[in-house]
Amino acid sequence: METIRNLSIRKTIVLYLTVSLILGFLAGAAVMGIAEQAQRQIWIKYIDEDAYVKAIQKEEGNFTVDVARVSRDRMTKTDGFYSELCDFLETYSILAACFFSMIGAVILFYRDKIKVPLGELTDASELIGKNELDFRITYASRDELGRLCLEFEKMRASLAENNRNMWNMVEEEKALRAAIAHDIRSPLTVLRGYQEMMLEFIPEGILEQKKILEMLQGGMEQIERMDKFIGTMQKLSRLEARRIECREFALSSLTDEILRIAQILQKEAGRESHIIQTSADKKITADREVILEVTDNLLSNAFRYAERLVQVEIRAEGRELVISVSDDGSGFTESQEQVTKAYYHSNPQDDLQHFGMGMYISRVYCEKHGGRLLTGNQRDGGAVVKAVFRTGE
Repeated sequence: METIRNLSIRKTIVLYLTVSLILGFLAGAAVMGIAEQAQRQIWIKYIDEDAYVKAIQKEEGNFTVDVARVSRDRMTKTDGFYSELCDFLETYSILAACFFSMIGAVILFYRDKIKVPLGELTDASELIGKNELDFRITYASRDELGRLCLEFEKMRASLAENNRNMWNMVEEEKALRAAIAHDIRSPLTVLRGYQEMMLEFIPEGILEQKKILEMLQGGMEQIERMDKFIGTMQKLSRLEARRIECREFALSSLTDEILRIAQILQKEAGRESHIIQTSADKKITADREVILEVTDNLLSNAFRYAERLVQVEIRAEGRELVISVSDDGSGFTESQEQVTKAYYHSNPQDDLQHFGMGMYISRVYCEKHGGRLLTGNQRDGGAVVKAVFRTGE
């Protein structure tokens, strides 16, 4: 049965029709033979039996002695009816048997080859029409309908993936609007407060020049903050368009560059750092600038939350480059999916200086480089983030 199910539709039709015609012919021939014998027995009743026996004995087996056809007028009504019925069966039994066997073949063909895949495709079409994509087409066969079901399943999976991506885009768009509203409203509120104070108190001569300068300086800081936010938004719009350009370089040169970045950041943050390359030096092929940008983002986050120390481990294993950045801070309190979203802040006070884009940008760049971004906590406390990049031979 499995072999028949995997046959092409054309071969299956030929097979079913051929078998049905053979069986129909044999059944028709059998019926015709039975009808002929039955009709012969009816006719024998109306002939001279002694003459028939003598004729058979005279031929001595050299020839066949047939029974002559008896006129219906000489037969009873019942025998005449059955004799004509036998005539009909002898004439049309093969044709009728072939006809009904072909009908049976069509019914079996529909049941074995068409019914199940057609039912699955019909149900799938209805579900897709209702935008319900959480199902699978399970019919598996190597015939045309099996391949059609496979392509339909691929289409369903693609639609489901597109729906998920669209939903994620909608969620990110909501986050974007919320971030824009929040990060622009906050500095505008501060600027409004400064302006109202100066408009109220400067004409009365209450404010000292030093206080006025402090307000103006604070206003410039808020303007600078909005300028940084706009720059971040422009960078976000270019993320997906950035191409990965791989070039060969020594692993040790990358370690030296990361060390220089860490030294600058640790001086600004007032923390310590420890950089170590745990694998032997060798040539790797990757996008150096993307790797350094991801590392810069991870180091910035680590120094922001570290109590005292930030550690970086760099190793190349097979066709993967792994950069692990850990700190001795409080660690992550939410899932990896949450902390790598755009505009995520673990501390609301971060909104004053940071826009929650570092981890998101790092995740996108790792994925574009064929890798992934992994987050977690150490056993003795503190966060650890591993940036994995796929490298060339």
